[in-house]
Amino acid sequence: MNDPKAHVLEHVVERTILILASKETVFRYFTDSARFAAWWGPGSSIESRPGGAVHIRYPGGESASGEVLEISPPDSIVFTYGYDAPGRAIAPGGSVVRVELEERHSGTLVSLRHEVDTAQTREAHVAGWRFQMSLFSNVVAKEAHSGLPAILDVYFSAWNAKTAEERAELLARTVTEDVSFRDAYACLVSREELLAHIALIPVHMPGLTMRRDGEPSQCQGTGVVDWVAEGADGTVKARGTNVLDLAPDGRLTRIVGLWAP
Repeated sequence: MNDPKAHVLEHVVERTILILASKETVFRYFTDSARFAAWWGPGSSIESRPGGAVHIRYPGGESASGEVLEISPPDSIVFTYGYDAPGRAIAPGGSVVRVELEERHSGTLVSLRHEVDTAQTREAHVAGWRFQMSLFSNVVAKEAHSGLPAILDVYFSAWNAKTAEERAELLARTVTEDVSFRDAYACLVSREELLAHIALIPVHMPGLTMRRDGEPSQCQGTGVVDWVAEGADGTVKARGTNVLDLAPDGRLTRIVGLWAP
């Protein structure tokens, strides 16, 4: 196996993305082989210790390998990388991948550096890393926000709560303190304002019950869900769609309500 530290790897592919999940959740994809395989391909694995083996099997059948040089959970990992097939630009272990994670208010900033020995090799990997890191973000967000249906059920139940105390408790579980809420009748900038807005629903729309209508969809921390407002007799009085931004802990941080005509 080539020793990447035996010569200077002067050419670098750099990629930085923001994943809307906690740093601990993101880093698990470098320490758990099942999660590692979820964004590389079935059969991929990683031994999360210095000297641990890295095996990557791409869906098309190509494979790569390397070893972990450094690991500092949940902040950073460094591993070597190269292709197993002979004659490729990077031999097994012939390049170095460095990944650093930084916590942000809205998620985790992931910075990747792939150090290679030629400009041609660098250019050949720019598009690949753009795709692979996008796939990484999708896979992590899918896990991090898998509880969205349950979150939404509790959120809509806050609109139906009978007491201020119950309403406040349900909203605290489902929306962030700085949540923004916009629809045809509101332009709000905090959980406190949303709570006051919902408290007036029985006054202006008496007898209505809110609920989600069907399964929500979500991509990288942005979700969409349909909703209906039903009268006491079960008839639909209004319906629409909410577009949502999700916090790293799964709660709603931005809600835009679109009412159906």
